[in-house]
Amino acid sequence: MGDILIVDDERDIRELISDILEDEGYSTRLAGNSDEAMNQVTSEEPALLILDIWLKDSNMDGIDILKVVKRDHPDVPVVIISGHGNIEIAVAAIKQGAYDFIEKPFNIDQLLVVIRRAMETSRLRRENQELKRQDGKPTEMIGESASFRTMIGQLDKVTKSNGRVMLSGPAGVGKEMAARYIHANSNRSSAPFVVVSCAGMDPDRVEEMLFGRESADRGIDQGLLEQGNGGVIYFDEVADMPLETQSKILRVLVDQKFQRVGGNDLVRVDLRVISSTSRDLDAEIQAETFRQELYHRLNVVPIQVPSLEERREDIPLLAGYFITECNDAQGLPLRELSEEAVALMQTMVWPGNVRQLKNLIERVLILGDGNGPIESKELPGEGTSSEDEGRVVLSGALATLPLREAREAFEREYLLTQINRFGGNISRTANFVGMERSALHRKLKSLGVVTTNKAGARVAQMEKQNSEEG
Repeated sequence: MGDILIVDDERDIRELISDILEDEGYSTRLAGNSDEAMNQVTSEEPALLILDIWLKDSNMDGIDILKVVKRDHPDVPVVIISGHGNIEIAVAAIKQGAYDFIEKPFNIDQLLVVIRRAMETSRLRRENQELKRQDGKPTEMIGESASFRTMIGQLDKVTKSNGRVMLSGPAGVGKEMAARYIHANSNRSSAPFVVVSCAGMDPDRVEEMLFGRESADRGIDQGLLEQGNGGVIYFDEVADMPLETQSKILRVLVDQKFQRVGGNDLVRVDLRVISSTSRDLDAEIQAETFRQELYHRLNVVPIQVPSLEERREDIPLLAGYFITECNDAQGLPLRELSEEAVALMQTMVWPGNVRQLKNLIERVLILGDGNGPIESKELPGEGTSSEDEGRVVLSGALATLPLREAREAFEREYLLTQINRFGGNISRTANFVGMERSALHRKLKSLGVVTTNKAGARVAQMEKQNSEEG
């Protein structure tokens, strides 16, 4: 059922309690003074601590031990027992986080009721922590593109360290996913991963949310930092953190300790910090909305998470993954993607990045008919009337150009789109458009198109302008 540590300076009392609990199926450990108690707690965290207030020949009394246990092992329920019980001691014990208080000589039935409730509390707390660690959020990273592999290589390098990481990239690229990947592959993977949404911080409650609160009537309410002790704290969109909170977080990063709201004792924590931002923090610093000292503390290892535009090659893999995910989670049809649909998605604009792609796939599966392949006409902007079937509708600017210039503009835009679709891979582009690689190179040069490693391709505007002026 669980391991219970019994701490009492009277041997007869601790052995009596042990015999009673073992008859009920519990396993127990015994300690007669504060040194033995702390050694037992440190060597293996118990499921429950039964603690005498007065301990003869000890360096610490029960209240002192209670403070240390609740600081370093906050999920362990503590039941206080004492032959000198009074309301002042009971209030002091509850204020410091004790689960309950029993006065000697105790009634066995009463003792067992309190122990059962405390053990149930212990079980629920551990289950809650496990759910927080395994909250169903996936940590699998999907992709094969060069920019994606570069990012994964950087993430893998930081997983085994304890360095602070700053993940940057536009909204929807998967920065939290990258943070969870670091956590899942680190030596802290069995400890909590706690998300702090900086954009959702209420300035009036932010200190209580982060640091917790303690009071005589309510006991101790842990804040997010304390809940993440031993694991990872993830500051999502850190640029949105209120300025007055930034100095307090900076102090925690330096000292790894803080005080709860309403409390006097220092709470020590062991945290790895990962942050993310979609904004330019240098600009925020210049605008004096973000503290430069905090930036330097958080930005030890900067990692850029690529946009979907930078990894268009991964769109078919990601779309297939989301189709399977929607099928598993919601029972939506397990459909394939037609070649036309894939080609269109690889040429679409994705301001919302991977998040937008996921939402699009879910919408198509919900609204679509049947279980056949997803066709391009089901995607946004592809609905055409019957009279437009088979036609290419020209933009106003293109329609006003002479044929030669219009053809050149169309070829340039078409080839730019295809090169970007294939992540700058000339061989794959040439194969798709039906040209020899050398012929494609000549065509690109004549159109003023240059390829780049990151963005695929762009128009060499300056080169084109210079040639025209010459």
